[in-house]
Amino acid sequence: MITPCPAITPEDVAVPWTLPPRPSRRSLLAGAAGAGGAALLSGCSAAGSPDTASGISLEQRMREAAVRDSERLLERYDATVAAHPDLAERLAPLRTAVAAHAAALSPAPAGAPSRSASASPSGGTGAAAPAPSGEPVAPKPAEALTALADAERSLSETRTIDLAGAPGELARLLASVAACGAVHAYLLTSTPGAKP
Repeated sequence: MITPCPAITPEDVAVPWTLPPRPSRRSLLAGAAGAGGAALLSGCSAAGSPDTASGISLEQRMREAAVRDSERLLERYDATVAAHPDLAERLAPLRTAVAAHAAALSPAPAGAPSRSASASPSGGTGAAAPAPSGEPVAPKPAEALTALADAERSLSETRTIDLAGAPGELARLLASVAACGAVHAYLLTSTPGAKP
């Protein structure tokens, strides 16, 4: 025998109506990462996918793409130092960290030297060297630092989204590198020696 549900009156469910809170940027990025991961998983399961045709694993392809992104960022640092030699000392530790990221992300064997890690910044010629996108480096040092910060921030956000579809260890590495990129963006736009 089925027992009936107790009667529910409108007063029992009356809740004052309020606007839902606006989603935060973090929740939007998490949603985008989840959607990207779902698309990645569904796109790679079809027969004849690039995974089976090329024999290259998802992790290796993701690592190669991450290394290319780090190398492009290194080129941006080098072009900025070439255009603004006075920024070389300030940018050196950040560039070194980006080179270390490229080496850590590299799918190459552990003993093989990374081209990115060993490359050194360009010498100061004073000329406006082109950035990797083909655009010249901004003529004012502050604008050049802002452009570098934007590049770091953009790559950090891309890596945050990419880590949703990455295998375990690579996901942890991408998360760490993305966090470091966010710190670089902050350091590039902060005033050295200023009190917070």
